[in-house]
Amino acid sequence: MSEYEQKVKALFDRHESFLAIKNAPQEDGNGIYTRWKNPVVTAAHAPVFWRYDLNPETNPYLMERIGVNAALNPGAILWNGKYVMVVRVEGADRKSFFAVAESENGVDNFRFWDYPISMPENDDPETNAYDMRLVQHEDGYIYGLFCAERKDKSVDDTSAAEAQCGIARTRDLVNWERLPDLKTYSGQQRNVVLHPEFVDGKYAFYTRPQDGFISVGGGGGIGWGLADDITQAEIKEERIVDGRVYHTIKEVKNGQGPAPLKTDEGWLHLAHGVRNTAAGLRYVLYMFMTDLQEPWRVTHRPGGMFMGPEGEERVGDVSNVVFCNGWIQNGEQVHIYYASSDTRCHVATTTVGQLLDYVKNTPEDGLRTATSVETRNALIKRNLEWMNR
Repeated sequence: MSEYEQKVKALFDRHESFLAIKNAPQEDGNGIYTRWKNPVVTAAHAPVFWRYDLNPETNPYLMERIGVNAALNPGAILWNGKYVMVVRVEGADRKSFFAVAESENGVDNFRFWDYPISMPENDDPETNAYDMRLVQHEDGYIYGLFCAERKDKSVDDTSAAEAQCGIARTRDLVNWERLPDLKTYSGQQRNVVLHPEFVDGKYAFYTRPQDGFISVGGGGGIGWGLADDITQAEIKEERIVDGRVYHTIKEVKNGQGPAPLKTDEGWLHLAHGVRNTAAGLRYVLYMFMTDLQEPWRVTHRPGGMFMGPEGEERVGDVSNVVFCNGWIQNGEQVHIYYASSDTRCHVATTTVGQLLDYVKNTPEDGLRTATSVETRNALIKRNLEWMNR
């Protein structure tokens, strides 16, 4: 074996050792979910042959030719008995692409498939595609809804962008059919999610209308709309089902995370909320539940954040952020896949029962200091009476 071949072998051996690292649950949970110690997918999970030219004639110094900067914001699905994520992988060139990673147990040893997804383009190719929500719809297809970002050609500004909802579908996660972007009449769209069931015989969408690429403007919130035909998806009327609220975790903007989970008591929703701080925008996760028959009608709205960044999760390309657009229910178990600071993917595990208990029994936000204190004092009083019984 030549010296070059030995170096290549060492690259693969180190990568295999890294992929084989076992994960473990954190001990200090909050009773709602359990975080796991190690990120489940990172830039370092990208295969060696994605990043290096392994031919000594064209890469005599064994340099990394095409770098990977981050792995984040995965859609997720239980597929052929395995936990599968469609990860947003960001190259060193800042372009994001989709790639499938799978694991037997959903908490460690995720491996990317050999090739990233070759997503077809439509007549107006996007510059960047990212943050796919995966939905197994009752029509038999798996749909991927994602942000299709393009240059805003209306202004002479190289940083100006516009966002619309790209739609694609597949039956095997390999071959994708690209459909026209979602058409709405409320401006730009990000964080759009397809409801997994028909509603009144139509395709139902959770939307997030906004005036600009970053700012939602005077409206915003999680919207709801119906489309007759997914192959020419058009929403003529949107209603806001979960709006922004002053001095809360969602005062700047909010958006649906993954598709909701269906339970006997209602649809469980996981969403992100954004507020502004002196250190910039802070992204956290929150939950709510909607009616089984009327999935646009909120029935329970627990106050405050469900999850925020902790420890090393606070630091990354865009710090102080947790974001989720993928979770997997397997029987009673739920795996929540979230990204921290636009850099790496994590998992937290819980159960349907725990999530229902959290959503139904967590008090709503009182929206004022006085009501928050009243709610906390009531809990303290009940606890002290129970402790002194």
